[in-house]
Amino acid sequence: MDRLPEVVIIGGGFGGLYAAKRLRRAPVHVTLLDRRNFHLFQPLLYQVATGGLSPANIASPLRAILKRQQNTQVLLAEAADIDVANHRVILCDGALPYDFLIVAAGAQDNYFGHDLWQSHAPGLKTVEEATDIRGRILRAFEAAERESDPQRRRALLTFVIVGGGATGVEMAGAIAELSHHTLRGNFKHINPADARIVLLEGMERVLPPYVPKLSARAHAALVRLGVTVRTNTFVTDIQADAVTMRCGEQSERLETRTVLWAAGVRGSSLGAALAKTSGVELDRAGRIVVQPDLSLPGHAEVFVIGDLANYSHQTGKPLPGVAQVAMQEGRYVADLIQQRLRGGMLPPFRYKDRGSMAVIGRNAAVVDLGWIRFSGFLAWYIWLLVHLVSLIQFGNKVLVLIQWAANYVTRNRSARLITGENPLPLGCTPDTEHAQRL
Repeated sequence: MDRLPEVVIIGGGFGGLYAAKRLRRAPVHVTLLDRRNFHLFQPLLYQVATGGLSPANIASPLRAILKRQQNTQVLLAEAADIDVANHRVILCDGALPYDFLIVAAGAQDNYFGHDLWQSHAPGLKTVEEATDIRGRILRAFEAAERESDPQRRRALLTFVIVGGGATGVEMAGAIAELSHHTLRGNFKHINPADARIVLLEGMERVLPPYVPKLSARAHAALVRLGVTVRTNTFVTDIQADAVTMRCGEQSERLETRTVLWAAGVRGSSLGAALAKTSGVELDRAGRIVVQPDLSLPGHAEVFVIGDLANYSHQTGKPLPGVAQVAMQEGRYVADLIQQRLRGGMLPPFRYKDRGSMAVIGRNAAVVDLGWIRFSGFLAWYIWLLVHLVSLIQFGNKVLVLIQWAANYVTRNRSARLITGENPLPLGCTPDTEHAQRL
């Protein structure tokens, strides 16, 4: 019996998962490997970070998703390197041979040469980061409740979000709703509505990829929620107790204990390893420059998709790092592999832009479908519907629908849990020696 071609997929995000599902009836053996055992619906991760949803609401076990695919196995493993010469993926504890390789390793936060800022300003890419941010936000309110000094209390109630793209806008709006509505009446010595939410954007407007009209509407919606929006403003330093920013020739230091990073991403570190072994080009953001069919130059059996790929053949600019791009690229590569096995080919990949949308808060969102652009309640409703339908498993759809309905009626966010090693307010550390004495 002839051996089936081996297709190895690195990464269980949108690109990798959609490629695996597309290959379910193909005459190949598929191995999907990821260092996590679940697929994470990242567009709703900010709701975990602000207590609106629990992690399990937006995560689905990969084995459960693919359990009916007889030609597919899922491995909990991490790719450390890729030996393109010998067609092997080098794991931390072994190696996997491949006939076709799909690299969908995603992206990581880009601090533009200031990696030390990461400890003070976490990004939002993983469940752990989301629960960490949730803890930081809630601990800031808890610490403010116990703080008697007005200046220190103001710093504790100042939340700075760096980056005015979709993630930054959604985070700013969610924190504003949390402070103005959800936490109302929860504290005795502070008014959570006194919280100051500051959104910093280096460009001249928030949501730069959108048309100016929608950016202006998003800006206005944020202001109505009580968010201070600072455009044309660049961060020059981040410390544990302050952010230093520059606008034109003016420099300003803002005291804060909570800074969140949403200012850009760069390719996964696996991209650099692949570039070194294959000799392909990396762009400034650490993404791999791919061919029109998403393959590597000189290595037609290796494909790079999603946030790790720089595909500029369609418009002259890299495609945006959004879920729709990764999904379409995953399906295209799966179809191309099947065509090649039949001795055929496919035309170059072409991304079909189905529009973009961002939510600002309750009943407020912006939608750009290309042929029509609008904002307000209808945009918010469509945003809800699209994200609900896009969740992978039926159980997640039901859970999120119920949670959203409850949140809308009560304005409550029931997942406001402080977890982790230190659940105490900011500045406090557990006194383990005292606990042992007791």
